[in-house]
Amino acid sequence: MTSQMTINSIATGVPGLDDVLGGGLPELSFNLIFGQPGCGKTILAHQIMFSVATPERSALYITVLAEPPLKMLRNQQQFEFFDVDMINRSVRFVNLTEEALADDLDKLLSRLAAEVQTHAPAFIFIDSFRSMMLASTADNKMQKFLQHLAALMTSWQATTFLIGEYLNETDAGTNPVFAVADGLICLRQSVQRNSVVRKMEILKMRAKPSLPGLHSFRIGASGIKVFAPAFATIGQASSGVDELPDTRLRMGVPLLDEMLGGGLPTGYSLLVAGPSGSGKSILAAAFLAEGARCGETGVIAAFEQHPKRSRKRAIADLIESGRIALVDTSALDLSIDEILLLLLNEIRRLKATRVVIDSLSGFELTLAPTFREDFRESMLRLVVSLTTVGVTVLMTSELEDRYTDLRFSPYGTAFLTDAIIVQRYVELGSRLQRVIAVVKVRGSDHSNELRQFSIDGNGIQVGAMLSDQEGLLIGNPMKKSDAN
Repeated sequence: MTSQMTINSIATGVPGLDDVLGGGLPELSFNLIFGQPGCGKTILAHQIMFSVATPERSALYITVLAEPPLKMLRNQQQFEFFDVDMINRSVRFVNLTEEALADDLDKLLSRLAAEVQTHAPAFIFIDSFRSMMLASTADNKMQKFLQHLAALMTSWQATTFLIGEYLNETDAGTNPVFAVADGLICLRQSVQRNSVVRKMEILKMRAKPSLPGLHSFRIGASGIKVFAPAFATIGQASSGVDELPDTRLRMGVPLLDEMLGGGLPTGYSLLVAGPSGSGKSILAAAFLAEGARCGETGVIAAFEQHPKRSRKRAIADLIESGRIALVDTSALDLSIDEILLLLLNEIRRLKATRVVIDSLSGFELTLAPTFREDFRESMLRLVVSLTTVGVTVLMTSELEDRYTDLRFSPYGTAFLTDAIIVQRYVELGSRLQRVIAVVKVRGSDHSNELRQFSIDGNGIQVGAMLSDQEGLLIGNPMKKSDAN
């Protein structure tokens, strides 16, 4: 009986990329990083290189008809992953532009082999490999060159990366190097209105259960950050989460707790729907503040009014004290996976139990246009992921108050939530008055009363139930199908 050969994995050092790759890069693999100009290929290659290279296992970066090494180093020094102390110790750069321009593939191959033999690197990067191929004028020579290069890479006992500019898979597929590569990492970018959306796809990764599909990523001061899908990230966040207790959380509004049947059940998702100015954000702030009073921590993703400018000064103080984390939503090209990752990171950091998303309307507008098309499915992914890690979620939704037509969400997402509270305006005594009602609490009895409420310096104050005659003025517009 023969033992199974083990293929070691290499951690790339790129946040989220190892999750997408299925646990890292296979050691001694031959990988191609390709995509259109400006999509981040060279940044990704350098970020991996500076993460994996050591004096004992060095990296060799070979430039061929690409940026000169000095220019490349100057550009890459702007990123936090760049470590100048590693140059010529763990990382070496070699420029083979002269050999490539000579159109002598045999000489180029010999120089490549000589550099590898001299430095004996564990990691080899060739940028740009496509430029090297275009420099050749004879197809038959290039086929022979590829065969010899593939044989050499096998004998080098190194993990190899070829970086090339290919506009699409059709362009790339005509190149025989794609057939022999162990890994194909495709980077894409598109401009949509005022947003730049970058996505990554692992077209092939031998010996690894890589995640299919397109995965959004962002380029920042720290380099590239990949946003793996929810099911790849919630495992880490949910580790150690015990079975949720059969308890209820207080909302911070006493009579509202009674209307909910004793508070909001732990681990539930709650939708607070209402028109502009009805008090949704104030209720969300009370929910977080009440948690802090009970010794809990929370996270808020605010897509409309910044919490530090809200009427609830207590929330700003809690954010400054570190008991509530504020997720940065200032970018205008976010994806659902990016927001989810930011939330999960803060949940893990604070061991938070309460999460607020204020509001879904602002959330949709913050997303890049391509992500708005699947907003309903994305919200399902978000809600399920957050409740899976054991937090209780409150979301607000902006609704036009039509007085005779009561809806709970413009996206048809009310069915995603375990509980719904609706706020609205009614005309009583020639004045607009606010009313509040609990529409549903899954698996629990709750009040069906319509109660007036007011907002003062202490927040929301729930008052008396509307009389029968006042209720007739409002009518009975509720659509039960939207609440189920």
